[in-house]
Amino acid sequence: MIETIEDVRSFEKLRGEWDELLQASISNSFFLTWEWLYPLWKHFAGDRQLCIVTLRSAGRLVAIAPLASRFRRLARVVPFRSLEFIGTDKVCSDYLDLIIRRGHEREALQALGEYLGREEAVLEMVDVKRSGCLAARLTEGLSRHGWHLSEGTTDICPFVKLSGHSWESYLLSLTANHRGDFGRKLRNLQKRFDVRFEQARSPAEVREGLARLVALHNMRWRDHGDSDAFDRPELIAFHKDATEFALERGWLRLFVLSLDGQPVASLYGFRYHRTFYFLQSGFDPSYARHSVGMITLGLTIKSAIDEGADEYDLLRGAEPYKFRWTRETRELGRLVVFPPRLPAVLYQRAQSVGRAAKAVVRRALPKTLTDRIAIARRTGVWKELNAIVRSHATSHRLEADQRGIE
Repeated sequence: MIETIEDVRSFEKLRGEWDELLQASISNSFFLTWEWLYPLWKHFAGDRQLCIVTLRSAGRLVAIAPLASRFRRLARVVPFRSLEFIGTDKVCSDYLDLIIRRGHEREALQALGEYLGREEAVLEMVDVKRSGCLAARLTEGLSRHGWHLSEGTTDICPFVKLSGHSWESYLLSLTANHRGDFGRKLRNLQKRFDVRFEQARSPAEVREGLARLVALHNMRWRDHGDSDAFDRPELIAFHKDATEFALERGWLRLFVLSLDGQPVASLYGFRYHRTFYFLQSGFDPSYARHSVGMITLGLTIKSAIDEGADEYDLLRGAEPYKFRWTRETRELGRLVVFPPRLPAVLYQRAQSVGRAAKAVVRRALPKTLTDRIAIARRTGVWKELNAIVRSHATSHRLEADQRGIE
């Protein structure tokens, strides 16, 4: 039996069943938990409509497609309905996917494909894991039935393999330069200051710790173009709700590094299903010469090993500092399928935009920012234009990031 959930109250009632199903699915990831997606929807629904598709067999929940819908216009002329993941493009939710109970994948994907065929909406699934995701199996099946598939890589997620490692053996896996640099700077801190590295464990500590993290994060970026991680009240309200839910489940990991009683760095993440997810961090730039950002990151990796985590996921972004801790990466991707009976102009236009975007990428590397923007405007590839601007801003931030993290 397929049901579409379109109201927040019904979404709220799914909590227990949702997380039980997720743990029984190959898609099991923190960013698919109810505790992450429910507050995200609460604060960032925007102009979208809830469209969670559930599939039950003999009353038992066997699949969830955590979707939302919105109406768009192509070239301001052609209207079309789009379905996307709830977690899309809001607070960097990686590894989005369908949630299907193991052993039920074949019939669930078939049922979801038939449902989508009746909906006749464009299906846009972004921030999916390029290898092994259920979303790819769904789009492959739809393409065999005449749907038009467009796909590509959007980002990479560096991650650290921790399984089988002690802290000492992990340090030996790093380059001699980085291992020596970390050890020397940590020893220097311990000689000069009273060093405390603590985790927030109570609701009061979490509230105080989150406020401190936001302050340190904003201090870090104040002189480098600012950051959009905590730049709106609704973002902070979302993280308050998400940390409260995660604390209840024992998943929250919110750390602070203090020197002589003064908080100088903080890191915020989640320990879920034997993986530590590193979400955000911040530090006082007046302590950057002591590499407090690097020290904090290293100590959270040690904490993850001590807890028995198999992996430390640095999540999306190829910032150079991440590759001092690992060489392993996985790709995030984008899958878009257009239904067969959608007006041909929509598909053709999308295809031409895709070709133009590739042309922009090919021509962009040797060009200045001004030239790249001109190309994007000329071709009408507005998403590429936005990506260029974000990339340019990020390039400046990375230099600052290097100074603090390294």
